[in-house]
Amino acid sequence: MNLRQKLLLLLSLMVAVILSAVTWTVLVQIRQVFEQRDQEETALFVSQFQREFQHRSAEVAAAVDRIAASERMRNVAFEIAQSGDAAPYVTEAQTLAQDAQLDFLEVTGPDGKIVSSAQWPARFGYFESYVWADQATFLKTEDLVDGSSALGIFAFRAVGRSDSPGAQALILLGGKRLDKAFLADLPTAPGMQIALYRHEDQAPSATQQGHLGPDMFPFDSKRLIGAAGEVAHADRYGPLINSAFHSGQQASAILYLTDRREDSVSATAIPLKGESGNVLAVLTVAISRGGMVEAQRQIRDIAYGVGVGGIVLAIVASLWIAARISRPIEQLARAAEQVAEGDWDTRVAEHGRDEIGVLARSFNHMTGELSAQRDRLVQTERVAAWRELARRLAHELKNPLFPLQLTVENLVRARELPDAEFDEVFRESTRTLGMEIANLKTIIGRFSDFSRMPRPQLERVDANEALRRVAALYFPASMRGVEQKVDEKKLELKIDCSLKNASEPLWIDADPELLHRALSNLVLNAMDAMPDGGSLTLSAQARQEDVEIRVEDSGAGLTPEECERLFTPYYTTKEHGTGLGLAIVQSVVADHNGAIAVESREGGGATFVITLPRVDGSIS
Repeated sequence: MNLRQKLLLLLSLMVAVILSAVTWTVLVQIRQVFEQRDQEETALFVSQFQREFQHRSAEVAAAVDRIAASERMRNVAFEIAQSGDAAPYVTEAQTLAQDAQLDFLEVTGPDGKIVSSAQWPARFGYFESYVWADQATFLKTEDLVDGSSALGIFAFRAVGRSDSPGAQALILLGGKRLDKAFLADLPTAPGMQIALYRHEDQAPSATQQGHLGPDMFPFDSKRLIGAAGEVAHADRYGPLINSAFHSGQQASAILYLTDRREDSVSATAIPLKGESGNVLAVLTVAISRGGMVEAQRQIRDIAYGVGVGGIVLAIVASLWIAARISRPIEQLARAAEQVAEGDWDTRVAEHGRDEIGVLARSFNHMTGELSAQRDRLVQTERVAAWRELARRLAHELKNPLFPLQLTVENLVRARELPDAEFDEVFRESTRTLGMEIANLKTIIGRFSDFSRMPRPQLERVDANEALRRVAALYFPASMRGVEQKVDEKKLELKIDCSLKNASEPLWIDADPELLHRALSNLVLNAMDAMPDGGSLTLSAQARQEDVEIRVEDSGAGLTPEECERLFTPYYTTKEHGTGLGLAIVQSVVADHNGAIAVESREGGGATFVITLPRVDGSIS
């Protein structure tokens, strides 16, 4: 991944993260604001409901007070008290309830028998089971003629003597329905829906609440009635209403009426309790969350739009940055690679006066200085190399020239000797001249080889096979030893050779002949380092992306100073030698893009390590 792609990815991630954080924060704030608003509206409605309930309760209490204080009701109470006959007043409650605009009204005697009932006239003479309430008004369910029941706000009042409850002649129980008409009169906010739910069965008492399961009073969605009639998706309110009904406590929840979030509501269930503390009905207040969902959707749409725009801006910004920064940096990186590969004449374009322009000019100045220094260094090295070569050549040639000069002088002096003695001196002198001339040819040949090292002809070579070829050349199949000529006598050196190859081919690009000469030179050096015999180990193994070839002997080893100067041309640790063998090996390895090093400690043998680039086995 280049710098341009990284910048694009970084800017896009920054836009996405910042936008996501802002969007999430705004959505959370909106949800909190709407929830707080719903709570405030629910609390406001509850207070309005309580005020309306108190208002209706006051109306019921006032209506029952008016009936109880009316002259007609007093006369009825007096006549029943005098005659003890209540039959003439069976329909009296209907007239009184109609005049007072009450939905329910019952008149009972001191013995608890119903004298007159507006809602169920046939109950004349039945006993009314009621308890005295501590409140002036209270909630109560009332049985109806059709077998159903209704919820209403009721009030108790006594008619007649009031010196004691037992002396009261008549008792009035009047009330008004608490139904959808009552709900329609309640003020509601936009998006608010109220409904009333009541079980048809007898509600649990205050002591039973919290101990009965929902199966005792299963939820019936048809009994949830709103101001306009039945409530849509009433079954979704079941768990919330049951929770409030059985616990006797207010409950709130988010209800999803359909699969669409727009149809969800923030619902609150408020239990309505009777005079004994048992829950008679549950009032539900549902506030639509459609406004909040729509606001969140609009914010998300805006966020998506801003996100797309931000990513487009990030692309434009990354392209601009790439043109201003990354592309010049990429050009500098490529130019630096070219310089590292040896092309010191590489230059980059210079644009502007900013830091990138300064960097480009500095790079061009650096490569110019490097090129100039390289030329000067090459020239200096050439002069130094020719001087060193001339010095070494003169030194090497001076040694055989001195015996040549002495031999010629001896021949000149021997010319005066008798023929027999002259012939003996002549033969000795010519033999000496031949040997020294051969030595001169050897010296000149080695210098010639070092001065004209051929360029390697690369081909795909297995390093294991290269080692096997060297081992087969210098060591017989028995691997017991090798014969070496020392002082014109053949001696058998006890040198044990071991070959450790990798289990798989180790392919390298190399010139087989040059590599063979280099490895042979190392093997010969190792043999020379063990004049009394020893062990020689040849090994090859893979090291990550390279191939490592090791030539290890058990000779006397080298000092640290010798290890540092070992590959310097003309440096040698032998009594006889030009010091060019290891320099030629280093040159061959360098031409193969490899490296050579020596590991040794004095008295512990020496190991030459050649590292060459590894390639695959396919033919390039």
